[in-house]
Amino acid sequence: MTAESQNIEFKVNWRDEYLKWICGFANAYGGILFIGKDDAGNVVDLKDAKKLLEEIPNKVRDTLGILVDVNLHQNDQGSFIEIHVEKYPYPVNYKGQYHYRSGSTKQELKWPSLDKFLLHKKGKRWDGVPVPNVSTNDFKQETIDFFRKRAYRSQRIDEESLADSNEHLIENLQLKEGKFLKRASILLFHPNPEKHITGAYIKIGFFESDSELRYQDEIHGNLFEQIEKTTELLFTKYIKALISYEGLNRVETFEYPREAIREALLNAIAHKDYSGGVPIQISVYKDKLMIWNDGHLPDDWTIQALLDKHSSKPFNPDIANALFRSGYIESWGRGISKMTEQCFNFGLPAPLFLFKSSGFWVEFRKDIYTYNQLKELGLNERQIKAILFVKDNGKINNSEYQKLNDCSRNTASNDLSELVDRELFLFSGQKGAGAFYTLKGIAH
Repeated sequence: MTAESQNIEFKVNWRDEYLKWICGFANAYGGILFIGKDDAGNVVDLKDAKKLLEEIPNKVRDTLGILVDVNLHQNDQGSFIEIHVEKYPYPVNYKGQYHYRSGSTKQELKWPSLDKFLLHKKGKRWDGVPVPNVSTNDFKQETIDFFRKRAYRSQRIDEESLADSNEHLIENLQLKEGKFLKRASILLFHPNPEKHITGAYIKIGFFESDSELRYQDEIHGNLFEQIEKTTELLFTKYIKALISYEGLNRVETFEYPREAIREALLNAIAHKDYSGGVPIQISVYKDKLMIWNDGHLPDDWTIQALLDKHSSKPFNPDIANALFRSGYIESWGRGISKMTEQCFNFGLPAPLFLFKSSGFWVEFRKDIYTYNQLKELGLNERQIKAILFVKDNGKINNSEYQKLNDCSRNTASNDLSELVDRELFLFSGQKGAGAFYTLKGIAH
C-alpha cells in the first residue's frame, strides 16, 4: 500500500485549506492529493465526491491560478478523489502565502527561505542579486591587484581584460547586472563585506572537547583575504608540524595535507548560503579538524552522489567563477576526490562528508594507525601489531594473523572480529582461504 511521501498526501475529507497543500506540491516537485483516504491510505468513502469533482478544479484555478487534474475513483470501500498537481516553473501563492512540500510535510516559506525560493524560480542565485548604492570605487584596490596577479598566472582571463579598468574587469567577471553590482562582487572585493552581508566571516576554535573551547579567532575581510588569512592561521597556530632535517635543511610535516584543508575551505566559501547570516566555522580537536558551512546539496543529490564523479554545481556560481578565474578552484566538481586523494597520499583516512539540515560538514581525521594512538583505543598488542602490519602491507588474513602473533585460529578470529566491529578493519566478505582484512578509510 502506498504511504504518504514527498509526492503523496492523504486527506479523509475536503477542506478549502487543503489548497495550501496543492500550492506546496506546485512549488516543489508536483504530487497527488487523495481526498477520501485515511493516513494509512485506506479508502473511507467520500460522500460528496461528485460535487467535489466539479468544485475543486474551480477553487484551485480561482485561488491559486493553476490547473489540476481531478479524477473520481470508486472501489469496494467507496469513492475517493485523486488530484494530480504538476510542478510549476513559476512561484504559486495561496492568498499571498508561499507553501512548499518537503518530505511528507507542508511548510510556509518565510524569509530567508522565501527569498531563496523566489530567486530559484526566477533562475537567479542569491549571489547574483544586484545591490544599490555600491560602486567599484568602494572596493579594496589591493584585493583587485591580488586577483589580477593570480588570474594572470592561471591564464584563465586574457591579458587585455586584466589590464583594463576595475569597472571593466568587474563587468568581464559578470559581477554586474545593468548598472548595479552583484552581491558576489561585494563579498569578493569589498574591504568590509559585513557592512552589507551579515555573518560573512570565518570563526576558528580549538576544542579540548565538544563543550570545552580553549581559544578562538575570527577572520574578517573579503573572501580573498579570508582564504589567505585562514589558511595561514590554521597552519601557524592550530595545526602542528613535526620538525625533521634533511642534511642542513629543516623540514616541516603538518598533521594534515595543506592542499586538502585549503580545498575544503574553498568549497565552504563557494557553496555557503550567505543569506543565513552565520559564519563558516572551523573546529580543531586533538584528533580531527571539522569545517562547517551553512550550505545545501543540489536538488535530488545525496552524499553518495557527491562522492561519486559529478558535475560542478556551485551554490554561488558568480563567486565560484571568480575563484576559478583566479586559479583557486577547478570547474569540474573534483574537489571531493582531490581532498580524498591528498589524504590517502598523506597516509590519512578519507575525509568524512556529512549533510544535516543545519549545514554541511567536512571532517579530517588524523592518522590513528600509530602505536600510541592505537594503545589509547584499548587494543591489545596482537591487534596493534596486525594493524601496523596492514598499514605497511595493505591486508592480512587469518593465517597471517596467527603467524604474526603466534596465536590460535580462534584467538585470531576473535581479535579480527573485534577490529571489524570497532570499524578499524574492513572484511573482504569472501569465505575460506580467500578472506582478508584491510584498514577502513585508507587506500592501498
